Amino acid sequence: MTKQVAIVDYFVIDNGPAHLEAWEAVDSGALFFDRRNADAASGGTEFKRKQLSDTGVVRSFTIVQRGVPGVPVPYISALVDLDGGGCVKTNISNCPPDPEHVKLGMRVKLTTFIAGTDDDGTEAVAFAFEPAN
Repeated sequence: MTKQVAIVDYFVIDNGPAHLEAWEAVDSGALFFDRRNADAASGGTEFKRKQLSDTGVVRSFTIVQRGVPGVPVPYISALVDLDGGGCVKTNISNCPPDPEHVKLGMRVKLTTFIAGTDDDGTEAVAFAFEPAN
């Protein structure tokens, strides 16, 4: 089997189906993708890992028209409010990058793709969201 690594720490690919995980502040329930020493809302210092939903709705989006060499444009960059809590910045894939196809409030679901492969054959696995239909 090909070795795979997740592209970011909060994306889990080695524990069942691929999913996002956040740090949840025990006192306030606030969610953070990066590790925190304290929760600004409550002052609490206790956190636990929480698996997030793989579905949600588009809160905001933009169609990116300019990119760096090697990155195909246009593409859709979006904020997705996850069902059950949390918000993630992501790209919307498998959807034409025009306002006729992507809408605020559109239902989306998590999908994965191989972002690249290193010289040893290790695949970097990334995530995006796609229309849930």
